[in-house]
Amino acid sequence: MYELRAPSPPPVRELTGSAPRPSPRLLPCLVAVALVCMAVQLAFVIPGSGLGWDETVYVSQAGGDTPAAFFSAPRARGISYLVAPVAALTASTTALRSYLLLLSAGALVGAFRVWRTLVPGRVLVCAAALFATLWPALFYGSMAMPNLWCALGSLAATGWVARALLRGTGRAELLGAGAATAVVVLMRPADGVWLALPLLLVTLVRPRMFAALAVGLLAGAAPWIVEAFAHYGGPLTRIHRASEIQGGLGWNLAVDDQAKALEGRTLCRPCTISWNRPGTTVWWALLPFLVVGGAVVARRAGRGRLILLATGTAVSLAVPYLFLIDYAAPRFLLPAYALFSLPVAECLVRLYAWTRRPAKRPGRTVAAQWRVVALGAVLAAHLAVQLQVTSRVSASSHSTTADFEAVAAALHRNGIRPPCVISGDQAVPIAYYAGCASRQTAGHDGSITPAGLREAARRAPTAVLVSGGGPRPAYAPAGPRVFLAETRDAGPYSGYLFPPPDLPVPGRPDS
Repeated sequence: MYELRAPSPPPVRELTGSAPRPSPRLLPCLVAVALVCMAVQLAFVIPGSGLGWDETVYVSQAGGDTPAAFFSAPRARGISYLVAPVAALTASTTALRSYLLLLSAGALVGAFRVWRTLVPGRVLVCAAALFATLWPALFYGSMAMPNLWCALGSLAATGWVARALLRGTGRAELLGAGAATAVVVLMRPADGVWLALPLLLVTLVRPRMFAALAVGLLAGAAPWIVEAFAHYGGPLTRIHRASEIQGGLGWNLAVDDQAKALEGRTLCRPCTISWNRPGTTVWWALLPFLVVGGAVVARRAGRGRLILLATGTAVSLAVPYLFLIDYAAPRFLLPAYALFSLPVAECLVRLYAWTRRPAKRPGRTVAAQWRVVALGAVLAAHLAVQLQVTSRVSASSHSTTADFEAVAAALHRNGIRPPCVISGDQAVPIAYYAGCASRQTAGHDGSITPAGLREAARRAPTAVLVSGGGPRPAYAPAGPRVFLAETRDAGPYSGYLFPPPDLPVPGRPDS
C-alpha cells in the first residue's frame, strides 16, 4: 500500500514567499522609458544650457583651462571624477551634457533591472516611468550634479540587499551592494550615511553583506576623509564646518519649503516665497497614500517586506531634507523618490488592473470604462505638469546662463582676461565663464583676505563684481564703477577693476 503524506511546504524565504520570473520584455521597456526621457531632455533642457553655480565648481576641479573654484566643506569629489573624462578634453557644455545624458539613461535602466527578480516587470516599468518623468529627474539627468546619481545608486544598493535577503548572499549581491553604496557616498557622503543606516540594520544577521556595505561606505568616503585631514584638521572639523555652511543641522521643518519648491525652484534658501502654483504639489500630497496603498498591495502579493525595505530606506533618505535643514531643493529628495516609486507603482498597477476588471453585470461595463479613462486622465495631467515645470525651469536656467555669459564678455572687453581673478556677487560661475579664478573674501567660499586680493591684483587683472546697484564693497578699489551688463535676475551688473580700465596692467591690453 502507498502511504499518504501531506505535501512538503515550500521553503521559507526571508522577504517574500516567491520571486517573480523576470520578463523578457523588461529590458526593452526600460530602454524605451530611458529613450523617451532622453528625448524630453534633448528638447527642453540641453539646447542653450550652460553650467550652473554648483556645476562650475565640480567641473572646474576636473581639469581643462579654467582654474579650480573653491571647494567648500560639504562638497564631495564624485561628480568631478565622473565628468573628468570629458571636462579634461573639451570645454563644450553640449559634449558634457550629452555624455551625462547617456550615462544617466544607462544607469536608470541598470538600477531598476537590479529588482527584476524581486518585482514584476510591469511594476518596474511603471516605477521607472514615474521616477524618470518627475521634473527634477528630467532637469538633472544631464547636469553635473550628484543627486540623480545618489538616487540611482540608492535604488541599486537597496535592490542588491533585498536580493541577498531573498535568494542568499552571493558574489554579485556583495559586489553590487558595496559598489552602489560607495557611489552614493562618493557623490554625497551624507546621503550615503542615511542610505546605509537601514541597510546595515537589516543585514546584521548577514555578516558578509554587512561587511560589504561597510566597506563600500568607507571606500566611498575615503577621498572626503583624506581631504578633511589635509585641509580641515580632520573629519569632525569638516563636518562642523559643513553644518555651519548648511545653516546648522537640527530640527527644522522643511516640508512646506519642499512643497513650495516643486513649482520650479531649484534652490529655495531662504524659502520665504509665495506659493504661486499649488497644483504642482498635488502628486506630492498623494504620495504617502499611494505608498501605503502599494505596501498593502505588495503584502497581499507576497512582496510586503521587500516593499517595506524600499519604503523604509526612502524614508531614511528623506528625513534630513524634510526635518533637519532650513531650506529646500527638489533634487535633494530624488533618492527617496526613486525608492518610493516601487510601492507607488505597485499601487497604480493594481489600480489599473481593478479598472480593467470585467464587469459582473452588463450595466456596469460603462462604469468600468470610465474608471480606465479617469485613471489615464489623471496620469496624463500629472505628466503634463512635470513637463511644464521642466520647460519653465529650463528656460530660467538658460536665462541665467545668458546673464553669466554677458557679464563675462563685458569683463573681457574691459581687459579682464585670463589669467585673471574675480570676486564679489556670483563670482564663482562668472569666473568660470570668463576663464578666471574666483576668490571670495567672506562667506561659504571665503578663500582669500582683502589684502590677499589686492596682492593678487598686482599679478593679474582683477575685478570685484556688484549686482543690482549694490554698494561698493570695502575691499574694492577706489576707482570708478564700470557698468558691465543688464541681467534678468540681478539687474545691472557693475565691477570695480584693479586698477581702473584706463590704466595698464600686466596681462591686460591697454584700452
